[in-house]
Amino acid sequence: MAVPPMTVVQFENGPTKSASSPRPSRRETLSARERLIVALDVTTKEEAAKLVEELGDSVEFYKIGHELIFGGDGIALARDLVAAGKQVFLDAKLLDIGNTVERSAANIAALGVTFLTVHGHDSKTMRAAVAGRGESALKLLSVTVMTNLTQDDLSEQGFEMKSDQLVAHRAKLAAGSGFDGVVTSAREAALVRQTVGRDFLIVTPGIRPAGADIGDQARVMTPARAIEAGATRLVVGRPITQADVPKAAAVAIIAEIDAALAAGVGAA
Repeated sequence: MAVPPMTVVQFENGPTKSASSPRPSRRETLSARERLIVALDVTTKEEAAKLVEELGDSVEFYKIGHELIFGGDGIALARDLVAAGKQVFLDAKLLDIGNTVERSAANIAALGVTFLTVHGHDSKTMRAAVAGRGESALKLLSVTVMTNLTQDDLSEQGFEMKSDQLVAHRAKLAAGSGFDGVVTSAREAALVRQTVGRDFLIVTPGIRPAGADIGDQARVMTPARAIEAGATRLVVGRPITQADVPKAAAVAIIAEIDAALAAGVGAA
């Protein structure tokens, strides 16, 4: 199945300026295909490589998470994907003392990956990551609230804020710390866009095509609705990786994103 012609929308996706990171914003255009990030949530490097081969040129951006990082030679896979001209989102979700976060971010920047996640609990941790990435092209994303967490889960953790309030608060912290964007549920994408403005990346997991099984996700949205809400990039895993024909599933989602862009919705 061929990938359909793509509509592109211009927007500023450079980092928000701050005392920690005065890097200037940069105008880019993203096609529907470029907005899709496929989550390689599999156990081994071999499984991931097979999926990448099956998806071929329909997908250019991949997320590598803890399952592969810690058990499937995910760092080697990241190097291979970068060498093959693919973009890599290393979903490491760093959270540690500042010195460790800074050195980890520096090592990850040297891999040549595009995105790195850090838990956005506090500005001290995020500023350490900014220092670690230095002048590299690595873009830093703050994890706001995990998409599988409900309000009861947050209350159990001791948070009195509602989930959307906590997301907005952490988005402000990320912007002030020199981060390039956030990872958040598409349900909060519009709120984040209102809170930090258009020049900020919003990467949304928990994306499910209409009628798809939501699995262990608590806050999900369709691709078109996520684009309409202001998401910059969409992370999709099981609806593609567990499909009978992964490439066909990816192309169908790209077409849905493209239709939303053609309708003039989303980040502009």
